[in-house]
Amino acid sequence: MALLSPSISALRRLLSICETYASEHGLRYNVSKSELLVFKVGKAKPVHVPPVTINGTALKIVSKFKYLGHIINEDLRDDDDIERARRALAVRCNMLARRFARCTVEVKIALFKAFCQPLYTCALWVAYTRRAFDALRVQYNNAFRMLLALPRYCSASGMFADARTDDFPSVLRKRTASLMCRVRESDNSILKAICGQADGAIAAHWEHVHVHVSSAPVPWRKYAK
Repeated sequence: MALLSPSISALRRLLSICETYASEHGLRYNVSKSELLVFKVGKAKPVHVPPVTINGTALKIVSKFKYLGHIINEDLRDDDDIERARRALAVRCNMLARRFARCTVEVKIALFKAFCQPLYTCALWVAYTRRAFDALRVQYNNAFRMLLALPRYCSASGMFADARTDDFPSVLRKRTASLMCRVRESDNSILKAICGQADGAIAAHWEHVHVHVSSAPVPWRKYAK
């Protein structure tokens, strides 16, 4: 469970409600697995953060944490999560190349689509550097070359076209479009209000992914109001 609050006092009130509910239902929160993250405002961060407790124990303050597999950090940038995706992709690719080296090309392509293309939470990446983005793109291309035993410097666009397989920008566009459709079809009033802003940050990011995903990413602060 994640709690979001604009202030320490409001967060303490939310936690108090949670503690009351847990006590009434015979439950108890695990303090050792609970953490507190304070987001930066621009480049500024509070020098002193008042303690926030659960069951009388102060929560550990961290600069980043993993929530449902997605890494969130204090400056709301996605470089850490992109690096997580790159490492996971490298592990899966090495496993496939080692175990299925003697399979046919058709089988290898099917395995690549099943294990390497689902870039988990990639549709949520908004604030990232060109370096992190390019590192994942290169890893994706090299994974396909390694699996199919293609020359190291062969054309990336050519090899994906010949194999009738989505390249890296296509995967991002499809994942983002899928998220966009699900958000717009949601019955949640908050999600509807956010995605309904034609000039908002989310709409700007979705447009950028579909138009400029193969070029340098637009600075995320451009979206800030």
